[in-house]
Amino acid sequence: MFGILRRRAGGAPNTPKATQPIETGTVQWTRRLDDAVTTAASTGRPVFALFQEVPGCAGCQQFGADVLSDPFVVEVIETLFVPLLIHNNAAGHDAEVLARYDEPAWNYQVVRFLDAGGDDLIPRRDRVWTTGPLLTRMVAALRAGGHEVPAFLGLAEQEHADRLLETQIAQACFWVGEREIGAIDGVVTTEAGFLDGHEVTRVRFDPDVVSLDELLHEAGRRGVGDAHLPDGSGYRRAPDHDQTRQLGPRDLVGLTPAQATKRNALGAAADRYLFPSQRPG
Repeated sequence: MFGILRRRAGGAPNTPKATQPIETGTVQWTRRLDDAVTTAASTGRPVFALFQEVPGCAGCQQFGADVLSDPFVVEVIETLFVPLLIHNNAAGHDAEVLARYDEPAWNYQVVRFLDAGGDDLIPRRDRVWTTGPLLTRMVAALRAGGHEVPAFLGLAEQEHADRLLETQIAQACFWVGEREIGAIDGVVTTEAGFLDGHEVTRVRFDPDVVSLDELLHEAGRRGVGDAHLPDGSGYRRAPDHDQTRQLGPRDLVGLTPAQATKRNALGAAADRYLFPSQRPG
């Protein structure tokens, strides 16, 4: 799997500012609940409420250094939510908010998603410590609040999801295979390769969006579904110059594999899968 979103081509991960605790990453936080829900009411954005141990243990620091310092995750938090930070090991306002939500003190990080009234949009969940599950909960919270999930967030969530399935589809030319199959809704990534004497497109897809039967039917309809080869034993990846053939090396800079798949298949129409910070101008 791709890993965390911060691995932009040619780029380095963000690091927390010297004046900000490592446990809180690089997100610009609101520190008072009243301010957060007031902003939520005026903007329509849900509250992303982080209950965090500061200073914290190694696990809390890792969450801040990795997940909360990933530039794309930070962008989602700051643009689609109202970021609120509550220390779970401090007195005063932090302790009052902790008591209101019955959050344990000195706990690992917990993220809750609140509406403008301060109520949970989705049920609380503990032990969400990595990018993929956190993105899944962001999507669920937006939907629970009646908000549209932007295409860039939906694709990022899919790219990190554990539910993805993989298979190989043969066609006469994998350049065409990647282009046509990558355009199918629910296909997350494609890769050109060889298997059993065929040129094939290796596909990772989201079964919540497209079933295997639907995927094969659509590939056949597009003329790139000559054979289904579910057993990937012996699969060999094609050389780099055969991958995402519609794109040049410069076109790939800054794209995640899923974004490259959609750009290769859809051209400029794939701009909706780019984060706002990735878009020119």
